[in-house]
Amino acid sequence: MSISSNTSAARVSSPGDSAAHLRGAALNPIKHPPTARLASVSMAESRVELADSAMRVVTDFNLEHPVTVAEDCPIDNALHEMKRANVRSMLVLKGEQLSGLITSYDIQGERPMQALQHRGFKSHAEIEVRHVMTPWDAVPTLELRTVREAKVHQVVEFFRNTPDATHILIVEHGGSDAVIYGLISRTRVERQLGTKLD
Repeated sequence: MSISSNTSAARVSSPGDSAAHLRGAALNPIKHPPTARLASVSMAESRVELADSAMRVVTDFNLEHPVTVAEDCPIDNALHEMKRANVRSMLVLKGEQLSGLITSYDIQGERPMQALQHRGFKSHAEIEVRHVMTPWDAVPTLELRTVREAKVHQVVEFFRNTPDATHILIVEHGGSDAVIYGLISRTRVERQLGTKLD
């Protein structure tokens, strides 16, 4: 995913093979576009009901700028940046390429210990974002047009059926180009609904 700094949109230079669509009451993820650039403040989170439009739980990158971090950033620095920016996740860049997603849970959970055990690091300070992030192709992705037609209860069902997913990237295709429009966060949906999604 290449990042273009001269625009406020995230463009994908080559879209995935298929688009997500509604099948009954289920949201089905699409294949990841191999490259993209980011869409462009903060909107207050309002309470939602299950029958509301799924768009009410989307973080729109045109309104809320995504926070990014380099793959080689030490995880403690990344966590500090999350706290400073008041976010729980950041998009990960390798140079100008979008390479993954990292959350505060990735940094504070089991992944650093697993990295210490399996990668031969001697200290926590050696662990970089790339060692604990979720790779780009493992982050669920939905088409914007699908999310526009969906309801919050379908997003809830998607998260319940995908228990390891913490976020869903939203992509908008246009011809041979695509834009990373935004994302949906499991914890934000929980806050807006006022209940856990277990």
